[in-house]
Amino acid sequence: MEMQATSADRNLLLEFRGELDHHGARNALRELEMAVDAALPKVLVLDMSGITFMDSSGIALILRAQQRMQLLDGSILVCNVPSQARRVLDAAGIGRLVTIK
Repeated sequence: MEMQATSADRNLLLEFRGELDHHGARNALRELEMAVDAALPKVLVLDMSGITFMDSSGIALILRAQQRMQLLDGSILVCNVPSQARRVLDAAGIGRLVTIK
């Protein structure tokens, strides 16, 4: 699991690549928290276009990101979700909690 962070004007874009499973999510969550703490964004965008597989660990990562952004009075957007990962998010009803495009 790889994550690339780009920050500008209190917007933070995190681009994920690889498998977002139990092993990958642990490192990705650590990197996500460090990036959010460094940028203190108002908008956090999680670009999932590079995800090749996602299980419930990806749900946990998105929910943790949402909690961090609530503490900053910010918002979160999840975008470019591949079909397999989208099925996982839809089954869990994550679209009721965060914006998915």
